Amino acid sequence: MYRILVVDDEEKIRLLIRKYAEFEGYAVVEAGDGMEAVQTCRDHPRDFDLIVMDVMMPELDGFSAVKEIRKVCDSPVLMLSARGEEYDKIHGFELGIDDYVVKPFSPKELMMRVGAIIKRAKSGSGPQKEVVSFEGLTIDFTGRIVTLDGEKAELSPKEYDLLFYMVSNRNIALTREQLITNVWGYDFYGDDRTLDTHIKLLRRSLGPYAKFIVTLRGVGYRFEAE
Repeated sequence: MYRILVVDDEEKIRLLIRKYAEFEGYAVVEAGDGMEAVQTCRDHPRDFDLIVMDVMMPELDGFSAVKEIRKVCDSPVLMLSARGEEYDKIHGFELGIDDYVVKPFSPKELMMRVGAIIKRAKSGSGPQKEVVSFEGLTIDFTGRIVTLDGEKAELSPKEYDLLFYMVSNRNIALTREQLITNVWGYDFYGDDRTLDTHIKLLRRSLGPYAKFIVTLRGVGYRFEAE
């Protein structure tokens, strides 16, 4: 049975998510604020298959809580927020969250996203074992390590997945649908803007080597390198 940590300062939201999650067969643990969530993860760092985290909470907001949780736990995170601004989504993705849902939300859709995230996390599928280099950009597929001119780059899990897929298919025009399907999965319930946001973040992380990611207007993207 998969275990979910639900973090929200509104009890009615926690109870709503618990009701639907338990109906789907998940075990649910609740936390009423970010501080409690951090302590729960410190006490049980390997217990949760997914964390559903609200953004706006007293004591410690969701973004700060995720930052602390990431020090002890690498469980996937689905963020909840009453705000849908692009800045908030980008900030969340920079921290390595897996998805972002704006309140009010459909409980059924939320459960579909929960299921999709857990499925991807448990699939264990990864790219081939090899190390490739393009000028000062080096990518270790096995170790999931990217270095820029010898310095390790800090990429979120989804940035790694996106980069590794594009590099594995370098010099091939990849449609938006192909990228979403192969990086997020057939059961992805977001939209194209999620892909664009991650491309923007990946380019920022790659610095001068962002030049290898070429935009194909009306089609998608290509990792272009010899």
